[in-house]
Amino acid sequence: MQTYNNLVEATNDLMKRGYTENLSLEGDTVDDKEKKIKMTADDFEIDEFYRFEGASNPDDMSIIYAVNSPKYKLKGVLINAFGTYANNSKSAILAKLHHYQVSDHLEGNDKGQ
Repeated sequence: MQTYNNLVEATNDLMKRGYTENLSLEGDTVDDKEKKIKMTADDFEIDEFYRFEGASNPDDMSIIYAVNSPKYKLKGVLINAFGTYANNSKSAILAKLHHYQVSDHLEGNDKGQ
């Protein structure tokens, strides 16, 4: 996994690496508004994610996800806030996003490999 200093650096690098679609979290779906695609939790995978904790800048309290959807043949970037500005929805989408954050930090057998 890469290391980035800020959200802009991560976004720019992911876009250079082919994650070109601008995705948004809309309730129970992750949407590509330009292509009018609404993806449920089963329609995509998270290839990478990076969390930024900007103590002096609330805009940097975000998580960026590199999202891949073989079903829709797209790769894109999803940015979601955490902390004060977090979306506190209980949707399956947020459960999937949270699962990737937690499982990435588990050790060996804890990951279910």
